[in-house]
Amino acid sequence: MSDTGGEPEATARLQKLFEGHRLTPTQRRIAHCMVRRAADAPFLSSVELAELAGVSQPSVTRFAVALGFDGYPALRRHLRDVVPAADAPAEGDSAYNEYQQAVQVEIDNLRHLSSVLADPAPVTRAGRLLATSRPLLVLGLRAAGAQAAGFAYFARKVHPDVRLLDEGGTLLADRIDAAVRAGASTLLCFALPRHPREVVEALEYAQGQGLTVVTVADSTFAPVARHSDLLLPAAVGTGLAFDTACAPMLLGRMLLEAMCDALPDAQARLEEFDAKAAARGLFVE
Repeated sequence: MSDTGGEPEATARLQKLFEGHRLTPTQRRIAHCMVRRAADAPFLSSVELAELAGVSQPSVTRFAVALGFDGYPALRRHLRDVVPAADAPAEGDSAYNEYQQAVQVEIDNLRHLSSVLADPAPVTRAGRLLATSRPLLVLGLRAAGAQAAGFAYFARKVHPDVRLLDEGGTLLADRIDAAVRAGASTLLCFALPRHPREVVEALEYAQGQGLTVVTVADSTFAPVARHSDLLLPAAVGTGLAFDTACAPMLLGRMLLEAMCDALPDAQARLEEFDAKAAARGLFVE
C-alpha cells in the first residue's frame, strides 16, 4: 500500500474530476476504484486499473473519453499533473501476504474516513435526523444486512421506536407506508456492493413518500446516491473473496453516537437498561 499522507487531497481532486459527468454503472465502478486507490491511480496502466475495478480494458478507455480526455494515457498524464508527488506509491508492498494486504487496505479506508470526518457536520446532521424520526426506519439488504441489524440492535437501547427492514420483496413498500403513517420522517440505509436493485427502488419509493434518506454507502458514486438526501461514504475492502466493511461499521457506530447526542434521554435509557440487565443477571462478568 502507498503512504496515505497526502491521499485525502488526491481523493478530493479525483472526486472533483468526476463531478458533473453522467457515468454508467461500469464507469462508476472504475471511478470508485480510482477514489479508493487515489494515491496509486496516476501510476496504474489501463490494464491494471481494469483488473482492479473488475472491468474490461476497453471500458477504462471509454471511461477516460467520457471524462473528456482523448484516451486513458491523457487521463493518466492529467492525474500525474494534479496529484502531489508525495503521493507516489511506496516500495515494499509486495512484502505483505494477501491477508496482511487486506488489513492494510482497511487501515487505509479508516484513514480516509478519518480525513472525511474532519468536518463532523454531516454526521451531526444525520444524528439529529435519526433522533427526531419516530419511528426510525433502518434498511439493509443482503451484504448490508449485518450493518443494519447491528445499528438497529444498539439504537433500540436509546431510541423509542426503531424498525429494521432487512427483508426485501413486495412487503418492503408496505412496511415503509406503515412507518410513514406512524409518523416516520427519516430512513437510514446501509448500502454495500453488490447493490441490490430493490434497495435502490426502496429508497426512491421512500423519498416519494416524503422520507428523508440518510445512506451509508461504499462510495459517493454508488447507485443509491441519486436517491439519498444525505450520503455518508465509507469504503470497503475488495482484496478477499468477500468484501470487508470495517469503515462502514465504524461509521454506523458514529451515527449512533451522534443520535445519542441528539436524544435528551439517551443516558437515562442506557442506565435503565444496565440496571435491568444487572437485576436479570443478563451478562456474565
